Amino acid sequence: MAIEHPTTASETQFIHGGKSVGGYLARPTDLSSAPAILLIHEWWGLNDHIKDIANRYARAGFITAAVDLYHGTTTKDSQEAARLMSSLPPERALDDLSTAVNFLRDQQQGKAGVGVTGFCMGGVYTLLTACTNQVDAAVAFYGIPDDLSVIKNLSCPLLFIGGEKDQWITVEKMKRLEAELNQRGKEAEVRIYQGADHAFFNDTRPEVYSPQDAADAWQRAVEFFSRHLQKGQIATA
Repeated sequence: MAIEHPTTASETQFIHGGKSVGGYLARPTDLSSAPAILLIHEWWGLNDHIKDIANRYARAGFITAAVDLYHGTTTKDSQEAARLMSSLPPERALDDLSTAVNFLRDQQQGKAGVGVTGFCMGGVYTLLTACTNQVDAAVAFYGIPDDLSVIKNLSCPLLFIGGEKDQWITVEKMKRLEAELNQRGKEAEVRIYQGADHAFFNDTRPEVYSPQDAADAWQRAVEFFSRHLQKGQIATA
């Protein structure tokens, strides 16, 4: 039977090597050594939906650091979200994410693994982070970098999750990603949910949310991280 862990959570600064980035840290209170996950938000910013996902991962037994790449800004307007995403310097974003990965490594002290996951824009940065940092597992939801040559540097097993009706991250793009992963000999799975739209995991957007697919994707993600990060009890909360 799955264990649901008590948790604690707070806004915090992730600090390493004289650098810091703000975010939200959720963690199980009853585990002295737990695996860790870096969580990367959608183009809306670090909102309550992403914090809820961090809390869910903590209940499942993972220390979870949700990084704020927009440094305090969130929006519910798609045009503003597009502007925020396009004006985010990739170099700064990757530097912030590297700081958070190293913060989690410091917390772990080698006792458990560190994974990375994200959605949409966060899915893109999940793949980029896994190609530029040493992490132990990655789960990317419907986000693919424009330049697939970065896949040659993928450092860990990957689970990619997408929706068949997605008009941005299309089936064609997902198949190209799958072909690149196979060509490079990477340990990876590309899972496409039939009939699911872009952002089907987001339960705050009823126009695209698919409860059955989201529940299955969640279970697969938690099991994937539990397997590759080697610690923690699986929970479905």
